[in-house]
Amino acid sequence: MTRTPPPDADERRAIRPVICYPNETLPEPPMALYRAAREGAEKVNEVLMPARDAKCFHVPAGAFFRISSVEGPQVGDLNLWNANDLTEQFYSGKSRALHGTHLTEGERMWSSFPYLRPMATITEDTLGWYGMDAFGGSVHDVIGTRCDPYTGNLLSGSQYHHCCHSNLTRALAEERGLSLAEAETHVHDVLNVFMCTGFTRDTGQYFMKASPVRPGDYLEFFAEIDLLGALSACPGGDCSSEHSSDTAACYPLLVEVFQPRKGALAGWESPAVNGYDRSHGA
Repeated sequence: MTRTPPPDADERRAIRPVICYPNETLPEPPMALYRAAREGAEKVNEVLMPARDAKCFHVPAGAFFRISSVEGPQVGDLNLWNANDLTEQFYSGKSRALHGTHLTEGERMWSSFPYLRPMATITEDTLGWYGMDAFGGSVHDVIGTRCDPYTGNLLSGSQYHHCCHSNLTRALAEERGLSLAEAETHVHDVLNVFMCTGFTRDTGQYFMKASPVRPGDYLEFFAEIDLLGALSACPGGDCSSEHSSDTAACYPLLVEVFQPRKGALAGWESPAVNGYDRSHGA
């Protein structure tokens, strides 16, 4: 039923918005220190994520990791956990609230309650030039959840097993020796690396468009704590038209880990867990 707008409808719509979480008081990442530490850092490991599949990787606190496009335009779905405690995981919703819908250089991936601390800081983004396009699209979003078999079944009755949710579940199960059911409880909303997304202006629907990523592009991070990561090379490829498909052109993604020289991070400390006393007013 269409309702008649009230007499002051335009006045109500014209009220200026207020930022929910002003971030001027967030601790500033020491980007100059990170850049200096990255100079001369030694590559110590790499993991290639096969097209339409996922693998896990480890990054110690104080090291860097880079996600690269290596063969063709490809997006990836990234999960991060505290390597020593899977209950501390990436919190995409709070990262979005603190930084915005898409993350880039100098912004952070924050962990879940009750920890709420930086897990990783983005130190380099070769797609930082893209900005926000005329459609409201940008790259590296924290608004999409990940392609999953449940939504596919809901919308089309499908039983598709190489969506990112299932890929991440299998990768974590294999890495930690968990059952699929156990592993699935730890898979969480992602950073959509290289994915170009936004919301339509008229209906507010989540959209995707062809990623601007090309071979040689990368997103690089500094690990603030010991990390276990899992990255899925999405079955949608560059997500220009399909989200979960065995026919879309898909390519591998490369994760490389770099260890700074001894003493390069003098004075840096891994962030402590959030200081809230957890009494909750009791």
